[in-house]
Amino acid sequence: LDLIANVDRLPAPGETVRGSGFTTAPGGKGANQAVAAARAGAKVHMVGAVGKDNFAAEALALLREGKIDLSGVGETFASTGTALIMVADDGENV
Repeated sequence: LDLIANVDRLPAPGETVRGSGFTTAPGGKGANQAVAAARAGAKVHMVGAVGKDNFAAEALALLREGKIDLSGVGETFASTGTALIMVADDGENV
């Protein structure tokens, strides 16, 4: 699951900057490719695992919205994979 924060500029090390927006999106190479393939009209079956946490529920809901077959996705006690991405006004991101 990608956690995307919009900021005026990227912070320097140790600096705090105020965000102007926040959103979540399916993330990770496999999820991104699955969503792209489904949008292109392919029938997509996802195989993998998510944690038993709130991030899993949101990630799976976003993939379901993308018409991804999730019957091959199980649960694990590990945390669901997430990435925090900061996007500056000029489009640069970290």
